[in-house]
Amino acid sequence: MTKHRQAPKTLRSDARSALATCAGWNLRQAARRATQFMEERMAQAGVSFSQFGLMAEIASAEDDTVSALAARMGLDQSTLSRTLRTLEADGLVEIAIVESDQRKRMVWLTEKGARRLEAALAAWRQAHTALAKQVSVDTVRRLTREVDAL
Repeated sequence: MTKHRQAPKTLRSDARSALATCAGWNLRQAARRATQFMEERMAQAGVSFSQFGLMAEIASAEDDTVSALAARMGLDQSTLSRTLRTLEADGLVEIAIVESDQRKRMVWLTEKGARRLEAALAAWRQAHTALAKQVSVDTVRRLTREVDAL
């Protein structure tokens, strides 16, 4: 009976094992690759992929307050506000204080923002079709639902 000797544990082997098995790290890597894929294919639309997502969230919102938008996107309001200020400086969104509650701010697409989003949606459709050939949309949705439980 021959015993198989395990290689001695080292920092390198422990680190490799952690990277190979860590769900959080692997999800992050997958998200980066998918984002890079989409960024490259949507570059001609004039918005980054993250700006596209934010503008689509704004356009599809029933509650257009910044706090509701931040909650839907899983962002804190200060991070979201920095990104919104960039879109506002480009004339793509407008942000205003709610008259009835000075603590609340509303956000919506400007006419220029709506036109830019329409153009970006056309680029997104092509990019998404190409991505869907590589990655199952149903698998991604299932994974998203599972991770949402966190």
